Amino acid sequence: MNILDVFSGVTPETAITLLAAAAALAAVGAVWSAAIARDPMRGRAKSLVERQETLRGELFIPKRNAYRREKAVSFVNRAVTRLNLMRSQHAAKTALKLARAGIRSKDATSMFLFAKVCLPFVFGGLSMLLLYGTSLFHLSEMVMLMVALLSVVAGAYAPDIYVRNAAQKRQQAIQKGLPDTLDLLVICAEAGLALDAALNRVSSEMERSCPELADEFGLTAIELGFLPVRRMALENLMRRVELPAVRGVVNTLLQTEKYGTPLAQSLRVLAAEFRDERMLKAEEKAAKLPATLTVPLIVFIMPTLFVVLLGPAILRTIDGLGGL
Repeated sequence: MNILDVFSGVTPETAITLLAAAAALAAVGAVWSAAIARDPMRGRAKSLVERQETLRGELFIPKRNAYRREKAVSFVNRAVTRLNLMRSQHAAKTALKLARAGIRSKDATSMFLFAKVCLPFVFGGLSMLLLYGTSLFHLSEMVMLMVALLSVVAGAYAPDIYVRNAAQKRQQAIQKGLPDTLDLLVICAEAGLALDAALNRVSSEMERSCPELADEFGLTAIELGFLPVRRMALENLMRRVELPAVRGVVNTLLQTEKYGTPLAQSLRVLAAEFRDERMLKAEEKAAKLPATLTVPLIVFIMPTLFVVLLGPAILRTIDGLGGL
């Protein structure tokens, strides 16, 4: 049966009714998704449960799989070493980018560099196989060559795009949880805790609400304990997190370490400033809301109104023309 034969029996009234129903359903779905108050802890709890299940399953994985993984990682390390990728200046910049994205495993830099070298060949080979090895796409030779070249370029930039997006999401989460974290740090400082002990305490308390910032503060507390100069640990925090707010916190902590100024008072002022800044951003988003809702109103609600208002007139016109 042909598709045109199926739609040939659909009357204009039925088509208009189906379009109106689809538009109304889309409008209701958009309003419903915007009005739902999402629980941020639900996704975090789900990820923790999945992590527990993963760890529980790793206890029963045969040692052969672990051996295969170690063998694959060693192969990647040997390939990166032979290509002399780890000795370049790009390797240090890559390690810093991965640290900003929250990826700190010892083999992360090697895996990233290996993926950056291999993915262009993989993407290019798959595109050539799909375009020239199968008959799914009927394109000209020039178009297929351009698609293959674009696949190679996409494979070359895919690791960088992934790491950049992960770093941006991490920085946004850190920016959002920084005022509450500073309030806890003020309380710890007023209780008489030293800087490293206060960072450890704040890291344990903020692990559920803001795990990204808890991870950074926990690592800074560890570095404060074993680095020869405490300034280096705070500067490492500033390099890992490229945010003006974190830079201000680090400068305040460095000033406190150097001149002995009151830590709690300085952090309280910073926490108040960051909270006011977050409130201003929320008010700015609220002010942009009418302009943002213009496009959904036009796309979802206006067609429904046109169908409801003009539908009867169109139907009467069709009936009138049919009677002639």
